[in-house]
Amino acid sequence: MVIKRKDGRKWDEMREIKIHKNYLKYGLGSCLVELGDTKVLCAVNIEDKVPPFLKGTQTGWITAEYSMLPSSSEERIPRTSNLTGRSQEIRRIIGRCLRSIFDLKKLGEKTLIIDCDVIQADGGTRVASVIGAFSSIVLAMDKMRKKRLITIPVLRDYLAGISVGIVGGNILLDLDYSEDSVAEVDMNVFITGKGEIVEIQATGEGRPFSKKELFELLDLAEKGIRKIIEFEKEILKDEIEGLLGN
Repeated sequence: MVIKRKDGRKWDEMREIKIHKNYLKYGLGSCLVELGDTKVLCAVNIEDKVPPFLKGTQTGWITAEYSMLPSSSEERIPRTSNLTGRSQEIRRIIGRCLRSIFDLKKLGEKTLIIDCDVIQADGGTRVASVIGAFSSIVLAMDKMRKKRLITIPVLRDYLAGISVGIVGGNILLDLDYSEDSVAEVDMNVFITGKGEIVEIQATGEGRPFSKKELFELLDLAEKGIRKIIEFEKEILKDEIEGLLGN
């Protein structure tokens, strides 16, 4: 069965992506990321301390917060001080992905805190959060470099993520909510500019999937991520110069 996507996209076509830089007046670096109808506001702040296990090591840390605002989805998301399992999982993903491409020794004993708030959700909020978190860190580090507060280069590579899945037997790139909610197989992939894998999350909730399907999904994800990274290079070209090591 050939599936007809509601927005008319082809099976291997992404939604439009936008990154609005320096979206907030306060915060060290910020941006609004739009991935189709998904919108995530990301901001970076810095604290002059690190977790106890890093004290005395002259090494920094990156951590993240993630939440969905009450009116970000069709049904109101209640405000709560208790983390859901999903929110905790996504916070950890954002932190792991950013730490993988950042030279934490160059930061010193400081912690970068990335806040990712979903203001509108239509699938792909975790990948949009990682894209926004990376962009916000680049903007933040550019400001710190100009004030000579960091040693450069601090970044090892670009970073992006994308969702892929199998819906109605069809392999699709960049699932929106209507597709993700009925997918037999759902997969989120995070890859660097050099094409190295940072993290893969794959679930056969509707049915098990084969190794052949796994590699087909991964190939499709790489195709989408290459496009996102090219977009990042264009949007962040003025800020990332000098921040990136070889």
